[in-house]
Amino acid sequence: MGSEGPPSVIIHVTGFKKFHGVSENPTEAVVNNLMKYMGKNGLPEALTLGSCSILETAGRGALDALYKTLESAVEGKGSEPTNSRRIIWLHLGVNSGASRFAIERQAFNEATFRCPDEMGWKPQKEPIVPEDGEISRTRETSLPVEEITKTLAKKGYEVMTSDDAGRFVCNYVYYHSLRYAEEHGTKSLFVHVPLFLTIDEDTQMQFIASLLEVFWSIPYKS
Repeated sequence: MGSEGPPSVIIHVTGFKKFHGVSENPTEAVVNNLMKYMGKNGLPEALTLGSCSILETAGRGALDALYKTLESAVEGKGSEPTNSRRIIWLHLGVNSGASRFAIERQAFNEATFRCPDEMGWKPQKEPIVPEDGEISRTRETSLPVEEITKTLAKKGYEVMTSDDAGRFVCNYVYYHSLRYAEEHGTKSLFVHVPLFLTIDEDTQMQFIASLLEVFWSIPYKS
C-alpha cells in the first residue's frame, strides 16, 4: 500500500494479571488506563482503540478469554473491503528482568513453564498446538518488527527487537494469537515491558501511545 498507513486501523490490546514473583503486573495498569489515556491525548483520525482486556496469567486458563477477544475483533470484518480496515491485536506482557521494551518477532510452539501458572499448570516441552507439529515450530508476526523498533528508538525509547518471547504464558498466548491472525487475515504483535521500577508508568503509557501511532503510519503487507 505504499508508504501510507491503511485507511482504518483498529487495535485490541491485552495485558496480564499478577503471577508468581510479580505481585503487580505493569501491563494490567497500562491496559486498564489506556482507553482513558488515549481519549485524553488523542489518536490519529483513522485509528481506533477497539478494546482493552486483562487476561489471567495462565496458559490453557487464559484461552477462553483470549479467543473471545480475538473472535469479537473480527466480527463484521467480512462485510468491509479487505483494504479498508486492518485489525491488530497488541499483547503486552512483563519481563521482570528487562531494562527496555522488547518487540517480539515470533512465538514457539512450546510450553515449558518455569513455574506453575496462576491456575497451577506447569507443562514441560509440550506443543502448544499439537497439530502444528514439533515444539521447534515457530510463527512470526506479519508486522514489520524492525521498522517498528527503529521508529520507536528514534522517538527516544529504550527498545529492542527480540526473537525469543520465552516459553511461559506470554509465548503461549502469542502463539495462539499469531495462528488465529494468520487464519483470519489480521495482525498480531507481542511486546514485553519492564517493571515500573525500571521504566516508570508514565513513560510506559507514552511508549504504548507512540506504538499505537506507529501502527497507523507504517506500510502494510497483505
